[in-house]
Amino acid sequence: MQLKPNAYRLNETVKSVETMTRFALAVLALASGVYTYLGVRGLLDGSASFVFFAAIIYSAAVSVAIYAFWSFMLRFVPLVTSGVQRLALFLTMAIGCAMIIAMSSWLNAAALAGSAALEQHMAVTLQGYAEDLDAAHANALASQSLLPDVQRAAERFAGLAADERESGALTGTTGSGSVVQLLTQMSAQMTQLSTTITSNRDAVAGLFEQGSTRLASMRELVSTPGAVAPRSDSFQTEAVQLSAVIAALQQTDIAASVKRAAADLSAGFIAPVANGQSADLANRQDQVMETVRVSVAAQSTALSAAADEILATPAVEQRRFVPLSSAEAVIRYWSDFIPSWAGAISIDLLPVVLVLVLMIVNDAMRQESQSLAEAENITAAEMLRAMALFRQMEAAGIAVATGPPGQDSASEPEPAPAAPPLAAEAPGADGTVTPIDAAQRKRTDAPRPA
Repeated sequence: MQLKPNAYRLNETVKSVETMTRFALAVLALASGVYTYLGVRGLLDGSASFVFFAAIIYSAAVSVAIYAFWSFMLRFVPLVTSGVQRLALFLTMAIGCAMIIAMSSWLNAAALAGSAALEQHMAVTLQGYAEDLDAAHANALASQSLLPDVQRAAERFAGLAADERESGALTGTTGSGSVVQLLTQMSAQMTQLSTTITSNRDAVAGLFEQGSTRLASMRELVSTPGAVAPRSDSFQTEAVQLSAVIAALQQTDIAASVKRAAADLSAGFIAPVANGQSADLANRQDQVMETVRVSVAAQSTALSAAADEILATPAVEQRRFVPLSSAEAVIRYWSDFIPSWAGAISIDLLPVVLVLVLMIVNDAMRQESQSLAEAENITAAEMLRAMALFRQMEAAGIAVATGPPGQDSASEPEPAPAAPPLAAEAPGADGTVTPIDAAQRKRTDAPRPA
């Protein structure tokens, strides 16, 4: 049998957890203040004492603001029943939550995930530098693709010169004449261009090795445990050195030099005068030298086109490492630290759940109180007092209406004869039994067994 109504029990339960609610709210506000202090300390510049006191003052203001705001919400939202007023309070609570996130939650996230976010920033930057180094190295090696064509042209001119000298394969006359001199000259130019490209390969390899060493040092700084600030400074130094290596790699690209040399082959072609002793030999030498000139022009055009393709490759943009604070890093890489953001925001906005719980409980208490009849709320002591008062009123000749409210008094039956006073009927008039006043019984006493 339920001795107390549910609304009464809910009210007593709410009162019993009020101290716990205040304690939980104070702990949450204190925790938010501590993490806010850790987050704001990394944003301030100045002396150690200035940073300490400024961070303490800010974090204390945040804790007090959070505690005061949620105390107001816990007090007022459950008591408001009007739809418009409750909606206004919800709107106010939403604005307050946004302000709390703006002044505290992002700093809490910076304290929770600031170091990891800075390491993430260094890792992303390292990946970008690695891609830049590979691109610059590829562009520098692209000029090496011209080397086989140049070497093949040099060997062909040298071979034609040797054949003409030994067997007269071109003019039909052996010996070292104007044709051999021209072919030897073209072979020497091609060989010189080949030597230039080959020597550039060694420089590219050396620069790429230096860049790889810088990248290895940067990877070690990213993965090494410990304080992130000194590692970030060393990382920046290595990044500057690596940028210089990438710039040097781009300067070693000799595609433009190859293009100019190829153009000189055709534009600067100087054929020697035919030195044949007979007119027929001189005529044949002129024909062969014209053929060589056409071949050189074709070779020059092919090399220029290949060099143009290499030069059309986009150059590597110069990259800079921009140091970030822990808060800036957390905001930039927020998608990688969603759990930290969720924890930081939950510390500040967890009291929303308490507000909603109290609102629901208060609504339930109001509904329970409206649905219960008065007879279900009365105790046994109150019933005895009401009965005694009823008998006293009857004994005094006061008519007591028992019908429903609003019933006409003319239609009521005649009152019963007055009963003797309650004191005369009470036992113990002879002094042997002591009467017990029912009004002195406590409200919480259970009815006595029959």
